[in-house]
Amino acid sequence: MTLDWVQTYPLESLEECAGAWLSLVADCCQVAEGIPFPCAVHVELMDDARIRQANAAYRSIDSATDVLSFPSVNYPKGKTARDCPSQLRREFDPDAGGCMLGDILISWDHVRSQAAEYGHSVRRELCYLLTHGLFHLMGYDHMDSIQRKEMRQMEEKALQMAGLPREDAPAPPTDDELLALARLAMQRSYSPYSSYPVGACLLAADGRVFQGCNVENASFGLTNCAERTALFKAISEGVRDFTTIAIAAKNAAPYPCGACRQVLNEFAPDIRVLVTWGDGQVEKTSLPQLLPHSFGPKDLP
Repeated sequence: MTLDWVQTYPLESLEECAGAWLSLVADCCQVAEGIPFPCAVHVELMDDARIRQANAAYRSIDSATDVLSFPSVNYPKGKTARDCPSQLRREFDPDAGGCMLGDILISWDHVRSQAAEYGHSVRRELCYLLTHGLFHLMGYDHMDSIQRKEMRQMEEKALQMAGLPREDAPAPPTDDELLALARLAMQRSYSPYSSYPVGACLLAADGRVFQGCNVENASFGLTNCAERTALFKAISEGVRDFTTIAIAAKNAAPYPCGACRQVLNEFAPDIRVLVTWGDGQVEKTSLPQLLPHSFGPKDLP
C-alpha cells in the first residue's frame, strides 16, 4: 500500500524510522482484508493542538484525540472493502498509484503518552493507531461489541504479520497472505535496467514477516535480489530462524538465483519456497530441492 506521508511533528533518533514501520503495517492490513489491487492512503502525523483543531472542525468535538480517519468510500451496511472492489476502483488516484482509501491523522503526543500508559513500545502504539485508522477506512467500526470484536481481530492479525503481536496473537500468515505481501513488495522494486520487478516476503519462525524487492545498480554487478533484501533486513533486526519465503514476479516464475539459494542456506537450509507470477500462478518447493548437496555452516569445522 502506498503511504502519502506528511509529518508536521518533528521526530527524534530511532523514531525517524516511523515511515518504514508504517509501510509494512499498511501492507499487512491490506493483505489481511484481502484487497488484491494497489491501494493508497494519506497519513499525517501531528501534535495534539492540530488534531484538536481537526476534531473540532470535522466532528464538533473540541478536544485532542489519538487518531482520526476519513474514508473515501461510503460502504453499504455490513460490508467492508473486500466486498466492494468496484467502489474502491472508482477511487483510483494515478498520482498515488493506487485506490485512495482516505485520510488518517495521528497525534504523536498521544502516541508517546499512550505507549507509556499501556507499557509497550512507541513503535507498537504508532503502528496500532495506523492499523486502527486503516480498518476504519476499510469499513470496520466498533459501535457495538460484535463489530468491535471483529475489528480487533483484524487489527491484531495485521500487527501479528508486521511483528508486533500481543501475547494472544492470532495464527501466523497463510501461504496466500505471504504471496500477497510479496506481490505488494514487488511494486516497490527498483529495476530500471532489467524491467523485471521482483518482490519477496520472508516468514520468521516467530511469525514476523520481512519484505524485500530487487534493487538494481548501473554497474549491474551490485544489484541485490529481492530474496536477499528481505533476508538482510531480517538479519539486521536480530532474526535468525525462518520457515518460508514467498517470491513474486510478473511474467515468469521467479525461482531464486544461485546466490540467493546459497545465502538462504546459511540461515534456513530447510526453508519452504513459494513462487508466484502472471495471473496468480503459484508453485511450491523447498530449498533442499533447489540446492541439493548444499555447502553451508555444517560443513565447516
